[in-house]
Amino acid sequence: MQNPPPGPPPGPPPSGYPQQPYQPAASGIDKRTGAFLSYLLGWVTGLIMLFVGKADPDVKFHAAQSIVLFGGLTVIEIVLRIVWSYVGVFGIIYWLVGLFSFVIWIVVLVKAWTGAGARFQVPLVGGVVTPYAEQLADSVN
Repeated sequence: MQNPPPGPPPGPPPSGYPQQPYQPAASGIDKRTGAFLSYLLGWVTGLIMLFVGKADPDVKFHAAQSIVLFGGLTVIEIVLRIVWSYVGVFGIIYWLVGLFSFVIWIVVLVKAWTGAGARFQVPLVGGVVTPYAEQLADSVN
């Protein structure tokens, strides 16, 4: 049996490629995909990714931040929907919260994808959301 000829000698990667080899997260997905999926369907995928990506602290953080942010916004929207049925003026506030939720959702999806899964604070409400997200992420083993 013949041995195949040796390949080209190792050298620097071609331009446009990262210098470090690709390393998936311990859960089998990379940080970028895990962070993106944590926000994709709001708190629902955040809850899923909290347990699927629990071996990667950054993915776990994004999942916890998604749960705290979008779970909190969902509770606010439910309360406003109930109050709106009794007092019509809350309809504008309900609409503004819904618009804010949509805009923040787009922002966090873009930041999670372009930031390669690195941690970030949510714009405008990050100071409130981040401490609770840290606590939730640390509580899941």
